[in-house]
Amino acid sequence: MNNVALEVKDVVKSFMVDGAPIYAVDKVSFQVKNGEFVALVGPSGSGKTTMLSMLAALLSPTEGQILIGGQDLSKMNERQRVVLRRERIGFTFQSNNLIPFLSAQENVELMLRLNGKLKHGERIRAAELLSRLGLGDRLTNLPAQMSGGQQQRVAIARALIHNPTLVLADEPTASLDTERAFQVVQTFAALIHENNRAGIMVTHDLRMCQYVDRVIQMQDGKLVKVYEDKKDIMALAKGE
Repeated sequence: MNNVALEVKDVVKSFMVDGAPIYAVDKVSFQVKNGEFVALVGPSGSGKTTMLSMLAALLSPTEGQILIGGQDLSKMNERQRVVLRRERIGFTFQSNNLIPFLSAQENVELMLRLNGKLKHGERIRAAELLSRLGLGDRLTNLPAQMSGGQQQRVAIARALIHNPTLVLADEPTASLDTERAFQVVQTFAALIHENNRAGIMVTHDLRMCQYVDRVIQMQDGKLVKVYEDKKDIMALAKGE
């Protein structure tokens, strides 16, 4: 059985500016296996957010291939891409995009409802997942009744609840204090491993890398370094 959840092959994303191409992503290739949690890091403008948008099937590559669970995004029409995003991808944005008139639990259950999987057992699992993220006493709260950090944790639960092939997180700790950030990423990593999903986290906070299995570093649109040895990853997380 193929254990590769995500395959990125020579992906390029260019934009025309004043008649000349600007390369946001330039010939990037990598794989992520089931049960692997990867951090995508790099300075502002390195291409990591553009890369994440392509992995989420929100942007199309100019060149190259992206395969999720063996499905080639470039061979899909827009309707097929919508279905793929709904069923196979979990995504948390920097802005959490919660539905303001739904409670925390209802926001998480929304992904199950959209996929026709909202059953009693799954509703219990949604409540358990929120509790694990420290929100057991906030299940019935609306987003306006929660802090930014609490809303972000609801968004993380929503991204995981439908057991997607690929889970993508764009700066998931941006609105969290340090203690809560460590707790959330540690739980995020544990859930990725336990459920044998592939996870990619874009982060500017290298301290969070201590919880990942691999670090992919981008700069000027290119993949410049991959950290795979745990000692090297821990040194990076500690700023050594």
